[in-house]
Amino acid sequence: MAGLRAKQKADRTRRILEAATTLFRREGYDSARIEDIAEMAEVSVGTLYNYYQNKGDILVATVAMEVTEVLEGGARIVANPPLNVAEALRTLIEQYYDHSLYYLSKEMWRTAMAISIQQPDTPLSRRYTELDGQLCAQVIRLVETLQARGVVQAGVDAKAMGEVFFNNLNMMFIEFCKVDAMPLEELKARVNAQHEPIAALISSIKIV
Repeated sequence: MAGLRAKQKADRTRRILEAATTLFRREGYDSARIEDIAEMAEVSVGTLYNYYQNKGDILVATVAMEVTEVLEGGARIVANPPLNVAEALRTLIEQYYDHSLYYLSKEMWRTAMAISIQQPDTPLSRRYTELDGQLCAQVIRLVETLQARGVVQAGVDAKAMGEVFFNNLNMMFIEFCKVDAMPLEELKARVNAQHEPIAALISSIKIV
């Protein structure tokens, strides 16, 4: 019985988040109403409030769903990365970027970012920061894995270097979200161009 309840809860959660993302995209975050989200998800407004206190909660839950799926895909890459620093970074980061607009639009990302900055002491902001931390940790693990396999120089501080790569890809993603007209391919090309020289510097395999 407990398993059935958990399955039903997961199903309702998924329906609420899918309805919310549909309405956020169609009507905009500010214009979307809780009542309409509940109706589209086929749950009562009361049931929805049992799961989420407000639209901000729903938005951050959507970000969490996005990041969870991205981390799962990233884990497979980190477990068996290309044995070339630039290629490994490109593969992981492009997996992040390619999934980034699956649930959320640029406008939704901007709103989530704004909430995390404007309300730094709230559970929503702490959750957003936690998700960023998980992504950063995965980039660090990639550098550590490459170093363990002899691709990254032994003297390189893998944690510091992973943080550098993550901070750059994160900042570039913010810039991407700020410009509605910027295509995803431009973002990927710019980040790859920025990371390639650093990858060459830390690589133990020099390409002539």
